[in-house]
Amino acid sequence: MLNFIKNLVELYENPHNKTVYKRKVEKMSDSLEKNIIYIKKEFDGSADLTIRQMKINETSMAIITIEGMINKQIFANSVLTPIVNCDFINKNSVEKYEYIRDHLLSTTEQVQVVTYDEVFSFIMSGFAVIAIDGCNCMLAIGVQGFNFRSVSEPTSEVMQRGSREGFVEPLRINMTLIRRRIKNPKLKFEMLKSGSVSNTDICLCYLTDIVSGEILQKIRSKLHKIDLGTILASGYVSPYLEEENDISFFSSVGMSERPDTVCGKIAEGRVAILIDGTPNVLIVPHLFIENFQNMDDYTTRPYFATLTRWLKYVAFFVATLLPGIYVATVTFNPELLPRELLVKIANSVASTPFPLVLETLIIHFIYEIMREAGLRLPKPLGHAVSIVGGLVIGDAAVSAGLIGAPTLMIVALTAISSYVIPNLYEPIAILRFIFIIIGGIMGVWGITLLFSIVLINICAKTNYGIPFSAPMSPFSAFGMRDVVVRMGWKTLAKKQNAVQTMPGSNINVNKE
Repeated sequence: MLNFIKNLVELYENPHNKTVYKRKVEKMSDSLEKNIIYIKKEFDGSADLTIRQMKINETSMAIITIEGMINKQIFANSVLTPIVNCDFINKNSVEKYEYIRDHLLSTTEQVQVVTYDEVFSFIMSGFAVIAIDGCNCMLAIGVQGFNFRSVSEPTSEVMQRGSREGFVEPLRINMTLIRRRIKNPKLKFEMLKSGSVSNTDICLCYLTDIVSGEILQKIRSKLHKIDLGTILASGYVSPYLEEENDISFFSSVGMSERPDTVCGKIAEGRVAILIDGTPNVLIVPHLFIENFQNMDDYTTRPYFATLTRWLKYVAFFVATLLPGIYVATVTFNPELLPRELLVKIANSVASTPFPLVLETLIIHFIYEIMREAGLRLPKPLGHAVSIVGGLVIGDAAVSAGLIGAPTLMIVALTAISSYVIPNLYEPIAILRFIFIIIGGIMGVWGITLLFSIVLINICAKTNYGIPFSAPMSPFSAFGMRDVVVRMGWKTLAKKQNAVQTMPGSNINVNKE
């Protein structure tokens, strides 16, 4: 048992000590037969590997593809037919390869590859690779044609007046959605690969004339240190972009499925991180106040946007503090409540079998179970969960004396408020339970102390050299034009600052 605990501690203290498989980079041979044998050996007889061998004027060649990853019609018209119908008389192997590369094919994407790893990467990305006997290099042709989900409105970020387009799983489509909105040659896409097993494509997107070179270099360094074998979602990468030794409930990495939101952040000097296979785009640096902002705020009138933003602020405090304050006040300071309300709460508590703090915890726990069930169940069964929830936590439970009506009202109001800020639901859900427990043990003073700790944690947190709580702390009156209120676009457009110019930032304002 002691050895197990010791090994566990060493694992968490030295997470980079684990062995990561790295393939040895090997250049290909000029023998077509050896190259094909090596490729078949690496794929170990995989059913989707397709190698079509043929001869062009007595010279052996092969076209290597992955079934289901290419558009067969484009492949036949742009690659196969021109090669078959061309006459390569009096040309050696190298000359045939160069003629195919420079004159024969009509496709726009053509890349020369010299290593086996490059061949594997391209064919598994939907390219067709042409190999000719006598050449120690191959030609990758872009004929991608795999199926993917069409561009549609994201369900997690529904807007009333914004765009109806959302990111999809293929990386290239997402890059196009951003390029369509920012038609600027300064917009740069920088490709990286991560994951020793999955070799997942990761793309950094930023404006070279606005982004801070120091922030960009830090992001590159963190991405290169990712030691994962497989990357299947943005949540795999997000923890590696956090600051080291960061202890906080709130993430300093933003996430969005909307191209317009991401483009707005890029225009402020941030870096968007696109990951192949997921529609969620990561945004760094990310500030705490941005959790209360969405695209609808900037498409409506300023006075209404200001109202909705204040509703979000109130909803955050209600969802986080209200259950804990309710438990603490009723348990330790009932004199703070109006007489009529106190009588009703006292009668409710007296008629239920559980203490108030335990009752509140149980109801919240049941609510979280119902929410999780509603998310995971198939859609046709979602209505059944709502009906059962109405029966379990509803009038029947109150009538049976298992749940108090005031407590049920508090839980319902808290649940509704937590959905107003969906980006903060996870930390709110955890903090809510903690505040309930602290309120039941230490009362209002415990709530005040814990809230102060959370507030200090937010203010002390930095995000790539930028205060996480900016522009509220350090305070900036100029920044309040989009925090306390949402000023009109005529005011916002007068001076647009990059994120690295936030008050309290220790980032050098330099360009990449």
